[in-house]
This record gives sequence, structure tokens and C-alpha cells, in this order.
Amino acid sequence: MQLRQKVIFLAIAPLIVALCAIALFVRQQAIALAHEQHATIQQAYLASKQAELRHYVDLASHSIANLTASGRSDPATLAEAKRVLQSLSFGDDGYFFVYDMQGRNLMHPRQPELVGRDLWNLRDQFGAPTIQNIVAVAKQGGGLVRYNWVKPSTNKSGPKLGYVVAIPQWGWIMGSGLYLDDVQAALDQVDAQQSRNIQTTMWWIAGVAILATLVIGGAGLALNVSESRVADTKLKALAQRVVDSQEQERARLSRDLHDGISQWLVSIKLQIEAGIIRMKGTPDQQRQAHASFERTAEELNKVLGEVRRISHDLRPTLLDDLGLAAALDHLAEEFSQHSGTPVTFAASGDRDAEYLPQTVGTVLFRIAQEALTNIERHAGARHIDLSLHTARGRVLLTIADDGAGFDAEGVATHPQRGIGLRNMMERLDAIGGHLDIASSAAGTTVCASVELENE
Repeated sequence: MQLRQKVIFLAIAPLIVALCAIALFVRQQAIALAHEQHATIQQAYLASKQAELRHYVDLASHSIANLTASGRSDPATLAEAKRVLQSLSFGDDGYFFVYDMQGRNLMHPRQPELVGRDLWNLRDQFGAPTIQNIVAVAKQGGGLVRYNWVKPSTNKSGPKLGYVVAIPQWGWIMGSGLYLDDVQAALDQVDAQQSRNIQTTMWWIAGVAILATLVIGGAGLALNVSESRVADTKLKALAQRVVDSQEQERARLSRDLHDGISQWLVSIKLQIEAGIIRMKGTPDQQRQAHASFERTAEELNKVLGEVRRISHDLRPTLLDDLGLAAALDHLAEEFSQHSGTPVTFAASGDRDAEYLPQTVGTVLFRIAQEALTNIERHAGARHIDLSLHTARGRVLLTIADDGAGFDAEGVATHPQRGIGLRNMMERLDAIGGHLDIASSAAGTTVCASVELENE
């Protein structure tokens, strides 16, 4: 796969996945909201129907209240009560009915063929005892009851919500009902509208996804091409910096070897040659040769010390043998000796520094070297504190001095200065670490922290 194809794939694939996830989530939430609205509307609609039924039955009860309160139960009074109830209606399918306590129909304005019939054992198409349930609710004080009954306007059986009350002085059960198919039709209409809204939302998301894919894909391709060019430029600059650092290190080693070790070796060679010549002379010359050889031995010890110093700067053996803490302690001691600035080193924590990963130890040691070199060259400090704190999951190296301080941000971004700071930052970035620098007229503190993987 070519780079351009990879860029397009990496730019668009996560976007498509994210938009699909958003669409599924939105659809799921929309369906859940539709169900909640359905339940809420249904509950509110039924509550209004229940209240409406109670009002109808209360109205019918008040219509015959003068007859029930008279205390009479003669046929004329009962016939008058039936006539009043039969005259009350609300719509084609709204009427009142009357039964006795044994389930015999006494009055039914829409189905007069039922009047006088014993309907106690009447059951609907689902096998539920219709009249028995109505009588049972009425005997318990009255209330709501659900059952199935033939709707007069359609002559088809459907669900019905009834409200019944007992008239105990006459042994009657009076009530009315509302058919629920209208409620279901309204709910079906709401569900259909919700479904259309969800579908419209999905189409909008799909359209936005396609448009966003095209726009972001094109923008991502342009951005990646631009970033590739910038990355190439930075990589070339970094490679040049590495080459410059190598050349600087070679130049430093060359100066150390030429100006130090080479001069010492020439001096030692001359002293040895002079000593050899004197050894062939008089006893006094032989004594001078012996003293010359002693001075030569001292010079050789100095040469060996300088070689060890150069070797330690390149790669301290203590770092490999005893760990970071021992190498830093030795570095502090050597720096104190050759610079004259006292360095105090302290190590603490709940994890042994010698068990740190080799890469982490090397990076932190180089940062300490670079910091001490910068302090010696620029800070003019009188005292330096070097500390290493290791804990489970984290290691912290701190170098603090009481020198003059500097503008850390300005130096770090200056093209000709701050090479040492940039080297420290780049070393830490390579291992996932972080460098903090706080500098003022009272001194400078450099903190290098690295998060370690849990073992």
C-alpha cells in the first residue's frame, strides 16, 4: 500500500467507524426515547380516559340520585331510572348499562337483544369471564375494569375500559365504558411518526458522514503531506545535529588527547631518555636518573587518571557494574575535584537504582553530565545538589544550583544556543520522560522524571 493510500485509510477509517458508532448509538437512544414516549402517552391517555369514565358514571349517578334517594324500589321507579340512564349517551359508542348482582342484563341501549338475558357465564374470545369480573369489581366498591366487548359502530369485538358502581338498594350494577382501539390508533400514529423521525435522522447522519469523510479525507491528506515535509526537514536537521554532536565529541577527545595525554607522553618519553643517559654516567647522575624515573612514574599515574576520566566521560563502568546511583555519586565526586565546586549527592526511594532499565540509567546519567557541564560553564554556582529518587513506577533526577540563572524558555528556543537543553529534552522524549527547568536569580533546578513500567 502506498503512502498516500495509507494516509487516506488512516484518516477516513477511524472517522467511518466513529460515525457508524454514533449512528448506532443515536438510533438506539431514539428507539428507547420512542418507547418511553409511547409508554408516557399511553399512560397519560389512559389516565384521561379513566378520569373521563369516572365523570360519566358520576353524572349518571347524579341523574338518578333523586330516585335512589327516595327509598322506593317499585317497578315504576326502576323503569324511570332505566329510562333516564338509557337516554344518557356520549357518542355512537358511549352508553350506560345495568346488570343485577346475578349477571342478568337489565338495560343495554345499543344491544337491546341482551336485555333480560343471564350473561353470568359469558366469556370473551380469550376465555375471560366478562360479567363475573364486572360484578366482582362492583361488589368491591366499584372501579375500573378491562374486558372485551362488541363495538356498536363496527360490530367487532375490541378492548374496552369500563367503570362500574353498585346500587345496593336496588341490587343493580351500573356502569359505562370507552373502547381502547382509539387509544391504540393514536399510539400507532405516534409510533409511525417516531419511526419516520428516526429514519430521517439516520439519513442525515449518513449524509453528514459522507460529506465529512470527503472533507476530512482531503484535509487529512493535505495535512499529512505537509507534516511529512516538515518531518523530513526536522529529521534532516536532527541528523545534522547528530553529526555536529559527533564532530564536537571527536574534537573534544582530540583536544584531550593532544593537549593533555600527548604532551604528558612526550614529557615522559624525554624524561625516560634523559634517565637512560644518566644511568650510564657518574653516581651523582645515576641518582638524578633515579629521581627522574620517580617523577616519570608520577606523570604516568596522572596520564592513567586522565585516561580513566576520558573513559568515564564516554561510558562509566560504574553505570554498568553498580548502577545509576553509584555512577552519579562518582560523577559528583569527580566534578567537585576538577571544578572546585562542591557537589552533594543523595539517593532515596523504595526501589534500588541499580535495577533500573539500562536505557533509563544511561539517559539520566547523560542528563546529569550535561547539566553539570552547563553549570560549570555558565552558572558560576557555589554549591550544587544532585539527588536521585526512585519509587515504584517512577524515577526522578534533580540537579539544583545557586548560580546566576537564565531564561530557560528563551535559551531552549534560540537556534544558536540551548543545544545542551535540547539534547536533554530529546533524550528524555525518546524514553517517554519529561524535563522541567525552573531558573531565577537565586539559582536553577533541573528535574528529569521517567515513568517506569510496573514489574
